[in-house]
Amino acid sequence: MSSDQQIIFTKDAPAVSKPLALTYVQLPLTDKINTHDMSNQSQAIKTPNMIYCSGQIPLTPEGEMVQGITEQTRQACKNVQAVVEAAGSTISKVVKTTVFISDMSYFAEINSEYEKWFSHKPARSCVAVKTLPKNVDVEIEVIALP
Repeated sequence: MSSDQQIIFTKDAPAVSKPLALTYVQLPLTDKINTHDMSNQSQAIKTPNMIYCSGQIPLTPEGEMVQGITEQTRQACKNVQAVVEAAGSTISKVVKTTVFISDMSYFAEINSEYEKWFSHKPARSCVAVKTLPKNVDVEIEVIALP
């Protein structure tokens, strides 16, 4: 990874675990580092032209799981917003989302909350998957402009 790329960490979204062991310096954009529930990925990678955010699940920064599909969608969107803002951007600069859901029967409820966060209508994919991390019902990943 080149020196103009940054790994993004923020305490305002649930942490992922150990950052990838690569040969570059991690440059956190905020001192709000979340240290619970870590896995082996970055919350986001920022390049000069794009911000690639890892999937966000409905886990609060305190590590609590949110219940209810609308509430889960809202928390996942809050986490996306926190990571994008930690990278120096805004949710309005999201250009692509991928929404993973546990059951297509949730689509209308998820979409209703999603539209409140992404009214600018970025490109989107939505897929139903067998299982999501921690058995949540929704996970959202985004690509944004810096």
